[in-house]
Amino acid sequence: MTISISAFAFVQRRVKVLIILLLITVLVACWAVNRRNETIPVARISKKIIEQIKKEMESHNIEMFRDALKPIDLRLAAVEKSLFDRLHENGQKKYLPVKYLAEADRKRILITGGAGFVGSHLTDALMMLGHEVTVVDNYFTGRKQNVEHWVGHENFELINHDVVEPLLIEVDQIYHLASPASPPNYMYNPIKTIKTNAIGTLNMLGLAKRVHARLLLASTSEIYGDPEQHPQNEDYWGHVNPIGPRACYDEGKRVAETMCYAYAKQEGVEVRVARIFNTFGPRMHMSDGRVVSNFIMQALQEKPLTVYGSGKQTRSFQYVSDLVNGLILLMNSNYSKPINIGNPDEHSIMEFAQIIKHAIGGSAPIINEHEKEDDPQRRKPDISRARKYLGWKPEVPLPIGINRTIEYFKRELRKSKKSKLTDL
Repeated sequence: MTISISAFAFVQRRVKVLIILLLITVLVACWAVNRRNETIPVARISKKIIEQIKKEMESHNIEMFRDALKPIDLRLAAVEKSLFDRLHENGQKKYLPVKYLAEADRKRILITGGAGFVGSHLTDALMMLGHEVTVVDNYFTGRKQNVEHWVGHENFELINHDVVEPLLIEVDQIYHLASPASPPNYMYNPIKTIKTNAIGTLNMLGLAKRVHARLLLASTSEIYGDPEQHPQNEDYWGHVNPIGPRACYDEGKRVAETMCYAYAKQEGVEVRVARIFNTFGPRMHMSDGRVVSNFIMQALQEKPLTVYGSGKQTRSFQYVSDLVNGLILLMNSNYSKPINIGNPDEHSIMEFAQIIKHAIGGSAPIINEHEKEDDPQRRKPDISRARKYLGWKPEVPLPIGINRTIEYFKRELRKSKKSKLTDL
């Protein structure tokens, strides 16, 4: 009888263990099914979560890039709850949503001048696409605050470095943007501007050669000078004064293009050349001296809007997110000749001053001052190549871009005023 009871107790214990194991298996299976289901229906993402992410991006002055939206949408379904929780964790670093890329698809990308106006927006787009991004900047015109929202992220690295000095790093792609771009900045130190565009480009081409990386040069519409052909296409050789006040930048970019194609021909380096036309948007310097920032700051501070010369000279303005999309498309294309990236919507400087004044309001007058030396009279890109080979064209209407930029400068002015009050 004692043996029968012991045997029964033994069997009972085994049954309990089996039941517990079965329950654990069912729970694990349910958890796995739940995880699997969360990654499928993008349509089930709550609007509240999407709006929260947009607000987070706007708080960092980050645009909803057309191409960068795709990876965000693909990833949101899998991380809806965890992302929402992460964005609201107190005392911890908050990062924008980043697409997961398999190692075979993830590129190591170097952006020189990546803390600048255009470079920081490009950094945002490439980070959100899931790549590993290294930003190099000497902060001559760039600002750490433009990319500080990525500092600490496992895919991001920030290096304080001047491209005039060699750089040893392993990368797959190089976006070479390093150079002051506004006239007051590049004319402030013309020798430094020439060195950055000549020696800096030479160093980056040498790096591209050593590590077999593709290099994209951020060239400029200034290589056309004061053009005698209108609109300007990529076959036009330009009309540049080689000893004028703008020559340090104009000729610097022209020789940079020459070096790119010399390396392509002699060393087999893959190069891409973007000739960038006037660009504006958030993160421009408040006092960088360019048309858009000048007019907006003057209007917001109720100062006269200054037009140099008659105001009949023309420019074509594109919003920064359009430029970033164009640069990414060009880098990943099979087209190696120069391509204009700009908006063919042409306005006179006087018209643009009136547009800004109307958007901001106020009674500040528009005044004329002496025309600046070698100031181009007409500027309008022919973007036939970009349309044909990249499928690219500008998407952001001028009024929308202007309003976004005005809001950015309003925030910057408020920050500046608070800072001055704190100092007192």
